[in-house]
Amino acid sequence: MLLNPEMMAADDRNAPASEVRIMPQTILIIDDETRLRAMLRVYLEQEGYRVAEAANGREGLYVARYEKPDLIILDLMMPEMNGYDFVRAYSKEGAAPIIMLTAKVEDQDKILGLELGADDYVIKPFNVRELLARVRAVLRRQQRAAAEPEVLRAADITLDRSTASVKVAEQAVDLTPSEFEILATLMSAPGRVFSRLDLLDRVAGDAYEGYERTIDVHIRNLRTKIEVDPRHPAYVETVYGMGYRFAAQDSRAGGPT
Repeated sequence: MLLNPEMMAADDRNAPASEVRIMPQTILIIDDETRLRAMLRVYLEQEGYRVAEAANGREGLYVARYEKPDLIILDLMMPEMNGYDFVRAYSKEGAAPIIMLTAKVEDQDKILGLELGADDYVIKPFNVRELLARVRAVLRRQQRAAAEPEVLRAADITLDRSTASVKVAEQAVDLTPSEFEILATLMSAPGRVFSRLDLLDRVAGDAYEGYERTIDVHIRNLRTKIEVDPRHPAYVETVYGMGYRFAAQDSRAGGPT
């Protein structure tokens, strides 16, 4: 028997709340290791996620355009198009958060990925439970952001969650998801100091000690995009030994940076 899509939609609307279908979130895995993709698919599907796959960055761009993933798990070292090149290209057309998988342990490699727009990284070999925790945390962050005020204004910066947009002195600024969340957190309470772990908790959903220095990279990138002189920031201030804050109005008039 053929089913009418309109009848199916009506059935969903009239069904009890406990029976309404909830679309699973989509995770895109981009990695050239077939066995790793297969293993991650099993674990992610057990968690209730829908999974899409790609074997390299070029294929990943095509799949991302079609699937519109909620989150991307990305290997850095792949043939045809590596992870770095993927992030450069994807950031021009998509905004899903990215968790990098890397066998490289040098800080410079991690920093490069974060500077290009990735949100977090996991070093190979990794504990699958840790990766799943990161996935849940990033997606939980997005859900939490949806429940907070849509528009924040502080100084001459306007942040709009509904459109994922930021304007500084009426000029649009493009931020990565992590930079956007950090700025939203700081703007929600000008003058309040947030520690690195506070900000990491907002960005990742859980405070992972040992990864809090990634916040410094995001802050540096954020300042580059919103400050007139990133070396002498007027908006995002460092409170030495404590963390960061969005400058209160009196601080902007001449306080320390």
